[in-house]
Amino acid sequence: MIEDLQRLENNALAELQEASNQEQILLIRTKYLGRKGLLTGQLRNIAQVPEEQRALFGKRCNEIKIFLTSRIEEELNKQSQNEKENKLLKEKIDVTLPGRAIKYGRIHPITQISNEICSIFSSFGFSIVEGPEIELDYYNFEALNIPKDHPARDMQDTFYIEENIVLRTHTSPVQVRVMEKVKPPVRILSPGKVYRRDSDVSHTPMFHQIEGLLVDEGITFGDLKGILTVFLKKIFGQETKIRFRPSFFPFTEPSAEVDICCVMCRGKGCRVCGQSGWLEILGSGMVDPAVFKYVNYNSEKYTGFAFGLGVERMAMLKYGISDIRLFYENDFRFLRQF
Repeated sequence: MIEDLQRLENNALAELQEASNQEQILLIRTKYLGRKGLLTGQLRNIAQVPEEQRALFGKRCNEIKIFLTSRIEEELNKQSQNEKENKLLKEKIDVTLPGRAIKYGRIHPITQISNEICSIFSSFGFSIVEGPEIELDYYNFEALNIPKDHPARDMQDTFYIEENIVLRTHTSPVQVRVMEKVKPPVRILSPGKVYRRDSDVSHTPMFHQIEGLLVDEGITFGDLKGILTVFLKKIFGQETKIRFRPSFFPFTEPSAEVDICCVMCRGKGCRVCGQSGWLEILGSGMVDPAVFKYVNYNSEKYTGFAFGLGVERMAMLKYGISDIRLFYENDFRFLRQF
């Protein structure tokens, strides 16, 4: 029986020597020292050992158990250390490599051009005013001389939330809200997001617009032309050629669209300007007296002008950008140029 114990110990030590990972060592521990292990089985059979050998047999079993337990722990610790060292070797850091530079952000081109426009008009004495993006139909259309059956509503491609609640299609409702509360003179600029059902290389369902309003006694179309001419030359350069074309807007009369000489071809004609040499840049006009009735302004005493421009279009022309979607893709290679 003693010889059997010695063979069991030798076999266990041989298997430990062959074990190459912790999982194999744990299996050996279970095989020999577990509840149903080989050494445990020997102890349970001690009654079959001759009485004169039982003390020696029990002592030897305990010695082997203690010894194997110690050796198994040593092997587990050794394997654990080896695994840590191997992991460190695989994950080591080369401290001689150059560090990664921190990428600094830029002010978005839309924000840059918006700030520039607001700054210019602030120097003209205009106040910056903002309003809600979810707007009542009354402010978005009716109070701007666009009744429910007016064909201009079809041009807006409106997002309706409810029958009388919309995502604003322009920032002109801010002008009506201000005129309801403030008596002339009024000189405001209203920047913000607007929404229309449109999406292609030059349109997005959400875009940025800036609209201006000036109301006072004796305001003429000449004032409108003078302010917009100075503004556009500040944006695109003093050599920029500008023209005003008759147009139609429900809330201004007379109305005009403003063109600048094509920034791509300098008036020679190209694909961007449709070979015309001109690019539409904004809409404008004298405030229609019908609009003044909604805000209780005396149209016999006061006159005014209004204008509106798309910030994305302004930025595309100023920076030579061909696809409006670049503004919203957040490609760092694009944004870092501004």
